[in-house]
Amino acid sequence: MEISPTQLKERLDRGDQLILLDVRDAHELRIANIEEAISPIHIPKGELKERISEIEPFKNDKDIVVYCRTGKRSVECSAILKELGFSRILNLTGGLHAWSDDVDCSVMKY
Repeated sequence: MEISPTQLKERLDRGDQLILLDVRDAHELRIANIEEAISPIHIPKGELKERISEIEPFKNDKDIVVYCRTGKRSVECSAILKELGFSRILNLTGGLHAWSDDVDCSVMKY
């Protein structure tokens, strides 16, 4: 399933209990972030399977919003999570670039 940047912003503003999973590489974290995200979990795409235990407690308890820079890696990670039995996965359509376009233009595109 997909979630648009504006839908995510609405849910964050409502205080919905979401897990935000940032699958970008470590160096990208210094460039841009979703400021509204309270303690996002950062697991780079290449480490997802080996670090799955970090999100296992939320497997079917909360919606997990997966995001990256443009949405390509997050789509791939969402598929991996579904294969591993996670059922409440939402991919942020367009990633941080779409977040910058639709919600917060101060988020730098790179």
